[in-house]
Amino acid sequence: MEAGIFFPVTPILWSSSLKCTLCPVRRSFPRIIRASSLNSQASYRGPKPSRDWVAEWVSKNNDAVRSLPIYVGGISLLVVLFNRAVSGIAPVADASSSQSRADLLTLGLAVTNVLTGLVWLSIRPKSITPVNPQGVECERICSSLPDLVTSELLWVWKSLSEVTCCRSLVVVYDGMCIFQVGFAAESAEGDGEAEHVEASKLMQGLLYKGILKSQAQSYLANLSLYPGKSELPFLPSNTQAVILQPLGEKGIAIIGGNTIRGFTTSDQAWISLVGEKLDATLLKYSNNLQPAAKLSSRGD
Repeated sequence: MEAGIFFPVTPILWSSSLKCTLCPVRRSFPRIIRASSLNSQASYRGPKPSRDWVAEWVSKNNDAVRSLPIYVGGISLLVVLFNRAVSGIAPVADASSSQSRADLLTLGLAVTNVLTGLVWLSIRPKSITPVNPQGVECERICSSLPDLVTSELLWVWKSLSEVTCCRSLVVVYDGMCIFQVGFAAESAEGDGEAEHVEASKLMQGLLYKGILKSQAQSYLANLSLYPGKSELPFLPSNTQAVILQPLGEKGIAIIGGNTIRGFTTSDQAWISLVGEKLDATLLKYSNNLQPAAKLSSRGD
């Protein structure tokens, strides 16, 4: 590809008195500066990422690598016994014999290898996979909220559910539940409806009080390990992780995920910023809040 730049030629005449005069522009062939990419078809010659062949082989042969110490230890035991049998040394260990001391040391190392292999086979990292929430889908929102606040709450839910592992969202503000969306635990009545959030009971729990007191986000990466799970009966029973995000001094956002340690550090920072924005919006309309009204509840 070529690009041309045209420059007209303008002669400059100098007089003997060092004064310059300009002559009329004389039209002639233009001067053209051409730029061409001669190496446009050349391949990339920069540094290429290196591959760790050992790590790739180990990942593809995980079971064989874990059992490798057992084979090494077993073969070592057989070699020591065979050497002991053919060397003509007495089968009883003699502390004064250097060969006996070497055999004992080799036997100890072989047994250590065997035990190491057994430990590697028995201890395996637990795979973390997303789960399907056990509950019903619902969408409940405060009926007295302006359209602006409603739109912002729905935007928060859509953003969290699409970008993160969030599958449940509950917003409690000014002493009442104003927003509940996503998956929720099924009601104890067995009518297929979602469990209602009892804001007064939630506010008496240690989780709610601790969040409002610290004014800091709390991340329960593995909810099953925390005794405070009993304070969140409205979430699906198999909720894996929860983020408790304070909304100023008047409320809290409860975000449930379907993956253990599924919320990354960037997710937590982003949720903190979203919480601050949501608090500023709700603070303007806190005087008009009413308990959340059910809009829809669909079975799983």
